[in-house]
Amino acid sequence: MKHSLGLVARCAALLLILATAGCAGVKVASVSTQDYIAQRRGDVLTTGKLSAAASEALAVLGLDADKCRASALNCTSALRGSDGLDTERQLSTLSEVWLLHAVELERQRPIAATDRDELLDAYLQSARYAYAYLFHSPRPPAERAFEDRQTQVRDYYNYAVQQSVTRLFSHYRDAPKADAARSGESARIGDWNIHFLMDEVRLPGGKTTPYELIPASTLTFSGLRSMYRRDGFGAELVAVMARSVNDKDTFEQPYSETPFPALSVILSFKGRTLTQILETHDAAFTVSDPYRRYYVSLGGISVPLAANFTSGYGLWLARSGFATQALRNAIGTSDGLAEPHIYLLQPYDPDRRIIVMLHGLASSPEAWINTANEVLGDEVLRRGYQIWQVYYPTNAPLPYNNAEIRKALRRTLEHFDPMGTARASRDMVVIGHSMGGILSRLMVSSSGDVLWKALQEYRSFTPEEMAEAEAEFGDMMRFEPFHGITRAVFIATPHRGTEFAEHRLARWASNLITLPATVLRKFARMSQRAEGGEMPGGEPYYIPNGVDSLSPKDPFIRLLPQMPISPAVTFHSIVATDKPDAPLEESTDGFVTYHSAHLDGAASEAVIPYTHSVQEAPEAILEIRRVLREHLGAAK
Repeated sequence: MKHSLGLVARCAALLLILATAGCAGVKVASVSTQDYIAQRRGDVLTTGKLSAAASEALAVLGLDADKCRASALNCTSALRGSDGLDTERQLSTLSEVWLLHAVELERQRPIAATDRDELLDAYLQSARYAYAYLFHSPRPPAERAFEDRQTQVRDYYNYAVQQSVTRLFSHYRDAPKADAARSGESARIGDWNIHFLMDEVRLPGGKTTPYELIPASTLTFSGLRSMYRRDGFGAELVAVMARSVNDKDTFEQPYSETPFPALSVILSFKGRTLTQILETHDAAFTVSDPYRRYYVSLGGISVPLAANFTSGYGLWLARSGFATQALRNAIGTSDGLAEPHIYLLQPYDPDRRIIVMLHGLASSPEAWINTANEVLGDEVLRRGYQIWQVYYPTNAPLPYNNAEIRKALRRTLEHFDPMGTARASRDMVVIGHSMGGILSRLMVSSSGDVLWKALQEYRSFTPEEMAEAEAEFGDMMRFEPFHGITRAVFIATPHRGTEFAEHRLARWASNLITLPATVLRKFARMSQRAEGGEMPGGEPYYIPNGVDSLSPKDPFIRLLPQMPISPAVTFHSIVATDKPDAPLEESTDGFVTYHSAHLDGAASEAVIPYTHSVQEAPEAILEIRRVLREHLGAAK
């Protein structure tokens, strides 16, 4: 009995202890890997809710994350006035709460005019606290390099800079004085004094203000295999320089710089100490060309400049209409291309060597979609090269395009480098696919007297007639290797023509082609010279078009082997075969045989199992990149 009474007493005492202990206790539960990552990495930018780090910091101060969402300004006041958090937790949480407030304001569409300053202030505050955390808190960034929170706060800074600069741009674009934000000037927005620094940027065409400013992070593209960018600090933007890619003035000169240049923007705050940074309302936006600047100074520390190298290129292709234009150019409609045009894929840089790309028959710069993107996605190549893509009328005969492309390229170089002393004008590389490969070969070849002798065998000329003919047609009949080009890559190139040009379908297509009026006039005069002013049998002189020019029977193609490639030029071949198991000598890519694509003397020849559009094959692009890296090393 005594034992039973003692057990009861002990149980009663235990119950009394539990009752007086309240409801405190810890329970454990398992968390999946996915949930663990979401808890660690989720934040206002990924989930629309405050991060676990911010929620925990608020909880220390007795603040609720949901209430902060409803009343962000009260929440930020409580955060600033509390000593309960260390500096880093306070600053990072303030940055995120201000960003949450801005995002909530963004959702109130349309934003009333009276709220625009409040929205901009929220983004600037978020960027300011992120800037203070990253560069003016007790620990330097290097000591937090592997912490998730630092990565999150960097993203808050970048996003806040992106949103604030694009909103400022929209404000000034719509204002009566649209150039109010020129470099060196300042603007008063609410309590903020904003400065604009653009001295390092030269916009295409000498313009000072884009038509549109688009965050690169908002763009995705189908058709591009990769998106190339550089992680770092700042907003990654695309400047849209014209309402239309094909404005009438685009073709008034033989070249145009990219209408969608890449820009990177950072935001800095006046002050050297943490206190000064948190009290200032002076901020400066610095706009940079990410192709020419790799690092920036923020808070006295050199950090990588964020950049996006694909979005501007992708936007240009998406808005160009090349897909439909290429067919019109091949057939020769009235609104087709009449002469070559050179597109610079980035603003001209005198210190980067030039890669000239020439597409094939019935094609356009779209032929190089992934080739150009992945060349410029290679950091070494991007620092060493700039790409110029030639868009030319593929319905015109080879001699005409050879002469006109040379003129366009020469005029472009003379415009950007009139003294011919820039590195860009030396050791250039020409890359051509299919018909573009033949034109690339002509660019590095010498015609000598081959064409004139062939013409004189057809009809003898008096010295006076020859002098007149040379003055009028010499650019088509006699040419030397283009000065400055020292390397060439020929891709699926029919150096000896292609039998496909004689196929019934090709002949039918050839009959539909209309030549540009400039070509008709020039060749008509040439035919009259050759015939002494009379057509044999009264029949009209036949002018070969682009399809005819690729035939093995074409006189020009048959004379091509007699025009040697300059010994100063290193050339490479990329050949495709759609039947890799067949003997190489019997192989074809569906349009061009190996026999026609092969050239003796090539420094390298890569045979790739693929179709005629091999320039887009990953193996071909890797080979192009190898050749370009080799060229950079040899050209130093």
